[in-house]
Amino acid sequence: MPGAETAVGAPSNGATMPEAGAPNPLGNDPVGHGHRPHHHHHDHHSQPKMPQAGVHGAGVAMAAGRLGRDRSGRHGEPQGYLIDGHDMQQDTMSELVKDKVLLHGTLEVWLKESTNLPNMDMFSEKFRQCFSYLTICKAPCVKAKTKAESHGHRPKVITSDPYAAVNLAGARVARTRVISNNTNPKWDEYFSIPVAHYVNDVEITVKDNDMFGAQLIGSVTIPVDKIIHGEVVEGWHDIMTPSGKVAHGNAQILFKIKFTPVERNPIYFGGVGDPKGLHGVPNTYFPCRKGCEVTMYQDAHIMDGALPEIKLEGGVPFQHRKAWEELCTAILEAHHLVYIAGWSIYTKVRFWRDTTHPMPDGAELTLGELLKRKSAEGVRVLLLVWDDKTSHQNPFIKTEGVMGVHDEETKSFFRNSAVRCVLAPRYADTRLSWFRQQVVGTLYTHHQKITIVDSQGPGNKRKLTSFIGGLDLCDGRFDTPSHCIFSTLNTFHKNDFHQPTFTLGADAGGPREPWHDWHCKIDGPAAYDVLTNFEQRWRKATRWHDDELIQIERISWILGPKAPFPPEGDPKLYVTKDEDPNTWYTQVFRSIDSGSVKGFPKTVKEAEKEHLVWGKSIAIDISIQMAYIKAIRSAQHFIYIENQYFIGSSYNWPDYKDAGANHLIPMELALKIASKIREGQHFAVYVTIPMWPEGVPDSAAMQEILFFQTQTMKMMYGVIADALKDVGKLGERHPRDYLNFYCLGNRETVTDYEKKNPPPNPPAAESKPAAVQKSRRFMIYVHAKGMVVDDEYIICGSANINQRSMDGSRDTEIAMGAFQPSFTWSKKQGHPKGQVSN
Repeated sequence: MPGAETAVGAPSNGATMPEAGAPNPLGNDPVGHGHRPHHHHHDHHSQPKMPQAGVHGAGVAMAAGRLGRDRSGRHGEPQGYLIDGHDMQQDTMSELVKDKVLLHGTLEVWLKESTNLPNMDMFSEKFRQCFSYLTICKAPCVKAKTKAESHGHRPKVITSDPYAAVNLAGARVARTRVISNNTNPKWDEYFSIPVAHYVNDVEITVKDNDMFGAQLIGSVTIPVDKIIHGEVVEGWHDIMTPSGKVAHGNAQILFKIKFTPVERNPIYFGGVGDPKGLHGVPNTYFPCRKGCEVTMYQDAHIMDGALPEIKLEGGVPFQHRKAWEELCTAILEAHHLVYIAGWSIYTKVRFWRDTTHPMPDGAELTLGELLKRKSAEGVRVLLLVWDDKTSHQNPFIKTEGVMGVHDEETKSFFRNSAVRCVLAPRYADTRLSWFRQQVVGTLYTHHQKITIVDSQGPGNKRKLTSFIGGLDLCDGRFDTPSHCIFSTLNTFHKNDFHQPTFTLGADAGGPREPWHDWHCKIDGPAAYDVLTNFEQRWRKATRWHDDELIQIERISWILGPKAPFPPEGDPKLYVTKDEDPNTWYTQVFRSIDSGSVKGFPKTVKEAEKEHLVWGKSIAIDISIQMAYIKAIRSAQHFIYIENQYFIGSSYNWPDYKDAGANHLIPMELALKIASKIREGQHFAVYVTIPMWPEGVPDSAAMQEILFFQTQTMKMMYGVIADALKDVGKLGERHPRDYLNFYCLGNRETVTDYEKKNPPPNPPAAESKPAAVQKSRRFMIYVHAKGMVVDDEYIICGSANINQRSMDGSRDTEIAMGAFQPSFTWSKKQGHPKGQVSN
């Protein structure tokens, strides 16, 4: 299923966190999620010059390959391209990690307090006083208010604003809050950190948060051999400066640290259907809910009979569902509310384009017309659209914006109607530094794709239904598994031509960019968690318009959860029973921080209770990355991934280790394969990505992303080659026997209609579009963001596999993880054949 977004990194609880505001080539990517970058311009000012990766990505060879039906052939076995990898797959990581120890498991760290820290702020205070009259300096320089300052007085002594951090292999994996003006800070913070790093030691650093950026006070290093076997290291330790001396004043830090290897942690035993009942991802904001129903969608539409029939257990045929038609019907049938949040929402989109079966009244309308109609009927229609700061629509300036998301156009369309459309910038939390606020507000986006409606419940009751996934409700997204590039320009894709690789219009004759995506519908208790996410974001974005949200608890005929919401879900919201073989257990995950939601805790202890990570000053939900890690570590047989990007674990790359793409997913995949090789078991990972990111493939921005993807792949193949070498099978077996990357493409013959109706404005004879028209082939843009594990567990959402999406404090994301308890390996004692397997 296709995708169009980017991201890199992740915060504390196991996710690695780049220094706040620190420029890096992956973290400062303004087009990370850009589906349609008209002028794809990354921030190159602070980026190293990268070698060219080649127009077809990380050594993409046009070697035709097919995805095995038993693993990933849910997509009609389209033409594929196997990434050859060639030299990279024979290279091992041995030399790069020589003399280092693999720390793979959970690192628990208690950072308690520090004492006798030196005063690092005297010069900064003098500088502030000298330039306090300059407004441009004063705003970013103001420190967090102390108790004295809150009464209008500055403290008499300006001293350090310390925080502590945990670092592995140059990547920060945890960080405390900043305590202002205190040389004896008491943090008392606990971190449970998933780790997958080759290290010599664990480093704990203490820094002063200051106007010039963080200044190092000193550090403590714990040799890895002291914790690798589960020993606890705790007590007071001297804080050492880079010169090897104890920091001025005999500074010390009190901490406790313990490591538990993956193989000793029971939550990863037995796959997702663990018979002990350890279902779902533990310690997340939203727990795993029982009694749900999940409908999975491939692409925006599937024509009847277009895909081969697939049999589930008992010979029951799998039903291929139609995403946009079912979404359209859900909106049409809503009685009380339609809430939509998106990266892009385009009012001219038409959901229902297939005329081969009956169309309900109103399905012929555009999205904008449909929403106006529903609001006129008295339905509460609320839209949260990401506000692209480069787009403007006023009497003086009219610009479409770099990303072309139609935000201003959408806002204008609903003006003077009952539809409430809010443009929501990706503002940072005001407790962050001024510089960090500018970085977040300028470079990152609201990337969630959500639709929530009320639907028919039991009897005369109404319930909530939520849709999430990769499909934005905008132009360029409608497609079918046929992924036509020329033949539908005058039918399905008339007035919906999307082609960001070339500057041409529909009158040039194509090709259009085929779009492949995943989406899903959730009924049951988990649908209300999606509502909670929308309400938290709405209250943050609108501030004084909270009353526009419908108070479900006040409407007796709309089912709502009792307060507090029971962890497994309120039984009255169940749409399936435990004994029903088609029941689903479903869990909602997010990447989001307190800058984008209202209602997150404001203290460390409160954040810990709600299973959130605490950054320097903000609460962060990184449960999407945690879900991927838990699922990969629990996998026993195979993993299938589709994603728009595949960049990560840069701390272990062959080159550019400080790129800042520190999330664990690629490394976890490689280590899963390596562990299976050493155990003598076969395990396979299949990854489908676009041949190049959306945009001009030989542009500097695209080449940069392709280079980073190459680094990710090289690292993974190196880890696998090491494992084969360890068991003496490197020549006998190839890393591609375990890990493969695919890029999808399509080729069409000329139709009779095209022969009789040549394009009115064809491209120049020697141009690239003309060459594509001659070859009649083009890539299928994979925009899906999902993973299938062992045919029993699925993750589907808006998050890409990059730092932007996995970080938690960059782009806002939402996803769900789900499985059917009746269709797991542990339940069936064999290969399950439930809904997830197809």
